[in-house]
Amino acid sequence: MSARRTFILSWMGALIWFPSISQTSVKTVIAEKGDGIYSLLRKQGMNPVRHYGHFVDLNQDNLRDSMHLYEGREYIIPQVPADTIAIEESVAKKATEIKTVSNILSDDIFGKDYASTEIKSNKLQGAVYYLISGHGGPDPGAIEKYEGKIIAEDEYAYDITLRLAKELISHGAKTYIIIRDPNDGIRDQRVLEIDRDEVAYPNEEIPLNQLLRLKQRVDIVNKLYLENSGKYQRLIVTHVDSRSRGQNIDVFFYHHENSKNGKRLAESIHETFLKKYRQYQPNRNYEGTFADRSGLYLVKNTLPAMAYIEIGNIKNKKDQKRILDPDNRQALAKWISEGVLLDFDNGN
Repeated sequence: MSARRTFILSWMGALIWFPSISQTSVKTVIAEKGDGIYSLLRKQGMNPVRHYGHFVDLNQDNLRDSMHLYEGREYIIPQVPADTIAIEESVAKKATEIKTVSNILSDDIFGKDYASTEIKSNKLQGAVYYLISGHGGPDPGAIEKYEGKIIAEDEYAYDITLRLAKELISHGAKTYIIIRDPNDGIRDQRVLEIDRDEVAYPNEEIPLNQLLRLKQRVDIVNKLYLENSGKYQRLIVTHVDSRSRGQNIDVFFYHHENSKNGKRLAESIHETFLKKYRQYQPNRNYEGTFADRSGLYLVKNTLPAMAYIEIGNIKNKKDQKRILDPDNRQALAKWISEGVLLDFDNGN
């Protein structure tokens, strides 16, 4: 065999073997008892808020109800550059106000661990959203005892609202979080500690009187609405209900009877929930509805088209599973955001 031919064969052999050297192995882990998506990702040293969606996409056929892990099953872990976690932590520590770092926005309102929000798309570019969580400040809403500890409505509505805000921001929306807590951020515990230090945007003390408290929120939203005149604007209120302990309720959506855009927003989110339940819980009837509730103060007096969302009954044991599990709270925020995206697509 000539030297030239030997060289060619050797070179071709190198080409044949090169791809196998460059292949990246897929990392998987086995879910242990008590693991949720958040805790599993955190064990891998990853930011669970940032990588939650990617994890679900990779493992959607191996999840119960699109959000729960099966103990003992193997799950694919999203591939993350080695320095990503360090970068996220650095950005979170240095952030004192919203600022852009490449395709990452950072805001301390989400807490030290989750300050960074990756911009995934510009699907909501130009849209403005006002997010109000129920109660807050001197009024925690209804309280209930859970495993010997006290839980309150406002803490869970606020946590879901923060998660929703991150989802909307990740698609390019300008988002105002109207009720704000300077030190809570997104929390992954089941029992969220009660405090009374929430303020109204940008930093107003929340009145104890219910009517004054609601009027304050209306005035803030309406002022911002006029400042953003001409833009696509929507208001979303999240509220945890309090009913008799025996009453299990699904997620409900309300709108103003005379608001065509508000009705479409509520209907779009409701339609998304229906689709999710059919997909992930086909044997369970979803009984949540959307309807006009024009008598509610916030529904009646705010200017933007709006959807008022009742998340569940804090006193009911079944609803507590939906509200207290951080993975469930993330799923609720994700589903609401998908309904918001559907509404925006239909409205443009």
